[in-house]
Parts: sequence; structure tokens; C-alpha cells
Amino acid sequence: MNKSELVEAIAKETGISKKDTEATLKAFVNVVSDTLQKKEKVQLIGFGSFETVDRAARTGVNPQSGEKIKIKAFYVGKIQGRRTAQRKGEYKAESR
Repeated sequence: MNKSELVEAIAKETGISKKDTEATLKAFVNVVSDTLQKKEKVQLIGFGSFETVDRAARTGVNPQSGEKIKIKAFYVGKIQGRRTAQRKGEYKAESR
């Protein structure tokens, strides 16, 4: 599903116009992005979480030349969703 299909599906589900839905989706993405840039976590219970993960500096290999290269440390965004088996209509509580 791409962005326009998502906007259309949300608009249909909520009865909100596509224009307002697109503005809301854009605001959501901006808020999550800004929060991740601060290295803070966004957690949506029942859906998943968004967070950043630090990647350590390491040595890599250029696949064309075989030359060793240094890769600087950096951080990446990580999205962790709830288990696929718990999708809407299929959720069953597990006994422990």
C-alpha cells in the first residue's frame, strides 16, 4: 500500500476528506520524525513502536575492489510492529 492508497483507506474508514486525512498523516510522520531525531521512542500500544538504534563504527569491504573501508558510527530508525498473528480480527490472548 502506498501513501495515496493509505490516505484513501483512512478517509473511507473515518469519513474525513482525503485532504484532511493527508494533512493528518503528514503531521503524524513529522511528529514521529522529529521525535526520532531527538532519539526518543514513540510507542503506540496495539500497533508498534518507532525508535532509533545506534550502529557502531566498523570495517567493511568494497565489493568491487575488495578494499577494506571504515564505516562511521551512525543511528537508524527502527520500526517494531506487533506480531502478525495479532492482526485485527485474529487476535487471541495467549495463556502463560
